This record gives sequence, structure tokens and C-alpha cells, in this order.
Amino acid sequence: MNWRSARKAGGALLVAAGLVFAVTFAKGDDSEVDLALILAIDCSFSVDKSEYQLQMAGLGAALASPEVHEAIQSGPHQKIAIAVFHWSDAEDQQVIQPWTIVSTAGEAKALGDRMTRMPRNIKLGGTGISSALIFGAALFNLAPASTRQVIDLSTDGRNNMGGPAPRARDTVVARGIVINGLAIANEWPTLDSYLENQVVGGQGNFVIKAHSYDDFGAAMLKKLVREITGPGMT
Repeated sequence: MNWRSARKAGGALLVAAGLVFAVTFAKGDDSEVDLALILAIDCSFSVDKSEYQLQMAGLGAALASPEVHEAIQSGPHQKIAIAVFHWSDAEDQQVIQPWTIVSTAGEAKALGDRMTRMPRNIKLGGTGISSALIFGAALFNLAPASTRQVIDLSTDGRNNMGGPAPRARDTVVARGIVINGLAIANEWPTLDSYLENQVVGGQGNFVIKAHSYDDFGAAMLKKLVREITGPGMT
């Protein structure tokens, strides 16, 4: 699949998945948020059933945490928008949470609870990081107005399907989108260096390393707080 085809396919899927949300956000300034954040979750062959559960439980706990709510409240608008999708090979990406605005602690907890219970329905396949980035960029076409746009991509492997990851990164970053990475280094001890060199980009980009899936939740919490508070913050 070439880049143009990937973008068209991603756009069609996103319109089907999120048309209601696009209408909801067509309100203008009332819907402006501090951050539009996409969480791209690796569901390729290398992620087994228990690792998937650790990943989603860790994500859910991080989203529901007081630290994330405090970070959200620190922004001028005191609200962010989040969308989540699963991805595997070059042709398989699935939106599991269309754009939703998160402002209150209750909204953050509700989203976290949904992620913890989310089943894995996507087709297993290779590690299509480049296609995931292009798909994620298309998803911003349905996002509310925001000060910043960030793709938060987590993975335990290297791009092995689709086009070169650096080419996809450059295409996405050229749109003003920041790409951050969460490296789950259970199989590739230097995966964080790979993401730094091949995948992440944009102003203030960074990579967080989890040594195993047991560390995923803590790494995701650290990453979310840093992303929500903005570049240069820890």
C-alpha cells in the first residue's frame, strides 16, 4: 500500500467510525482544547494475550489517575481530546475510541475504565509503524480545534511492513503533528534508540522506555503527564 492509498483508506475508515463526533465538534471555539492526543496501541503478532491485557490495563489506570487529571487542569482550556486506535500490519488499524473530550476526573476515569475492558478485535499481523503514523495523522481530520496535536505510539518492535518509518514520520511532522514513542523493550533492548532515530519527531518529541509489559502502566502515566503538560515539562 502506497502513502496516498494508505491516507485514503485511513480517511474512509475514520469517517465511518467518527462521523457523529465530527458533527459534535463542529461548534467552533467552544470545543477548543489544549491538546488533541492520539494513542496508537501495538496489537501485532509480538503482543500476546497477557501482554495485551497488561497494555490496556496500564493505559486505563494511567488515564484514570489523579496525575493525569491534574495535568489536564493545568492547561488554559482545562480540557483535552483523546482518540485511541489499535494497529498491527500495514493494512490493519482499528479505532477503538473516537474523539472524546476529557476535562473532569470522572470523564478521565470513565475513559480509563473503557480502555481496561476493551477487547482485542483487530487482525494480528506484522509491525506496521509507518502505516500507523499515516492513519493517525488522518484521524486529526476529525479532531476538535486544539493548541497541539500529538500521536503517542507504543510498540515492542520495529517497523517491518509498509513504507520506511522515517518517510512516514517526516510526512506527519510536516503537518505540525508531534510524534512521541513508548518503547516496550522486552525483545529489543535498544528499541528506544530506534524510535528516537526512526519514528519520533516534531517540537519537543520524546521517547519513554518500559523494560517490560509489567512496566507499561508506569511508563504510560509518565508519558501522558508529560504530553498533556506540554513540551519542556516532565
